[in-house]
Amino acid sequence: MQNNSIHFQLSFFQKVRSFDYLLLFCIFLLGIISSFSMYSTDGGEILFHSKSHISKFLIFFPMMIFLSFFNIKFWHFVSYIFYIIVLFALIWASLYGVKASGSQRWINLYFINLQPSELMKIAIILCLAKYYHRLQLNKINSYQGILVVTVILILPIMLVISQPDLGTSILIALSGLTVVWLAGLNLKYFLYSFVSLLISLPFAISLLKPYQKLRILTFIDPDKDPLGAGYQIIQSKIAVGSGGLTGKGFLKGTQSYLEFLPEKHTDFIFTLFSEEFGFLGSLGLLIIYMIIIYRVLRIGTISRSYFAKLFCYGYGSAIFFYVTVNMSMVLGLLPIVGSPLPIMSYGGSSMLATMIGFAIVMSAKINHKQLIA
Repeated sequence: MQNNSIHFQLSFFQKVRSFDYLLLFCIFLLGIISSFSMYSTDGGEILFHSKSHISKFLIFFPMMIFLSFFNIKFWHFVSYIFYIIVLFALIWASLYGVKASGSQRWINLYFINLQPSELMKIAIILCLAKYYHRLQLNKINSYQGILVVTVILILPIMLVISQPDLGTSILIALSGLTVVWLAGLNLKYFLYSFVSLLISLPFAISLLKPYQKLRILTFIDPDKDPLGAGYQIIQSKIAVGSGGLTGKGFLKGTQSYLEFLPEKHTDFIFTLFSEEFGFLGSLGLLIIYMIIIYRVLRIGTISRSYFAKLFCYGYGSAIFFYVTVNMSMVLGLLPIVGSPLPIMSYGGSSMLATMIGFAIVMSAKINHKQLIA
C-alpha cells in the first residue's frame, strides 16, 4: 500500500509539472480581465451579471484543472458518447427547452440554463478526431468515409439552425470542417461544396428568419435604419472609435454607462473593453488570445497521439474562429451572428464548453508522449 501511495504521489506531481503554465496563466488572466469587464457592465457594482460570471469562472476554472488530470485515453474513449449525449440534449432543447427572445436553445438544470449548442462546439471536434484517428488513410476520401462525416456534421447543424441559432451552427460547421481538412480530405470536395453553397445561396437566404435577413441588410448598410436594426452596430463602432489609443479609463465608458450600447455583457463585451482601454488595451487582449492559440497548437505538435493532434489543432482553430468572428462582428466587418468572445462574454454554457476544451488540451500536454491504439 505504501509503495502504491508513493507511486501515485510521484505520478501526480509529474502531471503537475507537465502542465503548460503559460497557457494556464493566460486563461486565468483572461478570466480576471473578464470579471472586471463584467463588473463594469453592471455600472461598477457587483450585481447579477458580474456575480454570476465571476462565480462561474471560480467554479469552471478549477474544474478545468481537475479534468486535465484525466488521461487522454479517457477523452478518446468518451468522444462518441459525449457527442451522442450532446446531440440528444440538442433534440431535448428544441422540443422542451427554455424559450427566450424567440429562440429555444436552453435546458433548465436549475443551477444553470445549459445551451447544448455550445457543448457541441467541443463534441464535434472530439467526435471527428476519434473517427479519423481510427480511419485508414485510403478510406478518408472514400464515399463511405465522406458520408459518415457528413452525417456527423449535418445532424447538429440542422438542430441548431432550427432553434434558431445560425451563428452557432456556422461556428460548429467551421470547427468540424477544420478537423476534416486537417485529416486529409481531398481539396476538391471542399471546392465542390463551396460551389454548391454559392449556387444554393439565394434559396438558403429565402429560408432565413426575418430578423436574420434584417441582420444581413443591416451589415450592408447600417445607416439605413440607425434607430432600429442598425442601432447596435452603429453604437458599437462609436464606442470602439471613442476609446482612441489608451481608452477613456476603467468605469468611464460613456457609451456603456449611458446605456447607448445594448447587450454589452454578452457578444459586445469587446466593445465595452475597447472603449475603456483603447487600442493598446484591445491589442493586449488580442495578444493574450494569440498566445493561447499558439500554445494549444504547439501542444498538438508535440503530441504523439494522432487523436490529441487533431483535437488540439481543431480546438486551436476553433478559438481563432470564435475570436475573429466576434471581433469582426462588433467592428462591423461581419453581420451580427451571435458569437460570444471566449471567457470574456457572459454565458455559463459558453464558459463551461471553453473550459472543457482547455481541459482536454491540457490532458494532451500532460500525456503528450502517450500513444493511443
